Amino acid sequence: MFTGIIEQTGTLISLESRGGVRRITVEAPGLAGRLREGDSLGVSGVCLTALDVHPTLFHADLAQETLDKTSLGALAPGAKVNLELPTAAGSPLGGHIVQGHVDGCGVMTALEPVIPSADPSFDRETTDWTLKVRVPDNVRPWMVPKGSVAIEGISLTIADFDGETLSIAILPLTYWRTNLHTLAPGAPVNVEADVLVKLAHAQIIAAKKPEMDLTEAWLVASGY
Repeated sequence: MFTGIIEQTGTLISLESRGGVRRITVEAPGLAGRLREGDSLGVSGVCLTALDVHPTLFHADLAQETLDKTSLGALAPGAKVNLELPTAAGSPLGGHIVQGHVDGCGVMTALEPVIPSADPSFDRETTDWTLKVRVPDNVRPWMVPKGSVAIEGISLTIADFDGETLSIAILPLTYWRTNLHTLAPGAPVNVEADVLVKLAHAQIIAAKKPEMDLTEAWLVASGY
């Protein structure tokens, strides 16, 4: 379990096909040294298992399901990925509950400074940003304005949702500490809806059962 508070970024070194999986190698000085073989970690929002761990890098295998539903298989060497270790029991929940189970790939349509770059007061290091992400159809029922969403593993708050595209305010710290500043419009991004919203939605759907016909067979089966 994660909280969506990114600890650092890593650099994708390579992707290697190995039978039915693809193995990635990620350089992550500082974080890799805290891993052991078999540990879980979040890589741009995807829960993976660390393999063949070295002091400054680790490997992980991507199953076909991961390749189909996340952006990891489309990355090229040199790409930056967001990294987070699992949250220890009893630790403060700084973001929201993030499982690392990506619901689908969205598309970043814009990442623009709140203050236009032509404005004399514009400062790239300190300005806020507005992120827009077009989310896939299956994720849209779970997008709630002022609710939480994980984009590339980052716990974020939905400012607005027009039924197709999310608008999200990005603070300077988030912009620079994560991989967001390396992405360009059109980039695929991993999207995970808030699990609490998904559970509530499932309960609502289950409660809307179709009306049944009152038949003799139903009455007998029900003990009447």
